[in-house]
Amino acid sequence: VSSTDRIIAMSFPSSGKQSFYRNPIKEVARFLDTKHADHYKVYNLCSEKGYDPKYFHYRVERIFIDDHNVPALQDMLKFTASVREWMSQDEKNIIAIHCKGGKGG
Repeated sequence: VSSTDRIIAMSFPSSGKQSFYRNPIKEVARFLDTKHADHYKVYNLCSEKGYDPKYFHYRVERIFIDDHNVPALQDMLKFTASVREWMSQDEKNIIAIHCKGGKGG
């Protein structure tokens, strides 16, 4: 299994009216729980907004990066260290990453 097989890039998991045209958060959680139960961690790279991490069993980490901006080196180092630690715990572990729009992060 290559490392890219363990990375999911997605758009922001949304609720309310936005869920009609973006990933509904409950559907995202259902997908991850079905395909990768207990082996996923979500990284929210959006500084502008968040959501209740309970949907993902509190396995959510936020890195505050403004949409369409370059992250600070400190934030990138924090992110890569966290990913490395999570991935090394179990070969089944995957990460799901998103930013605000789904294309800037």
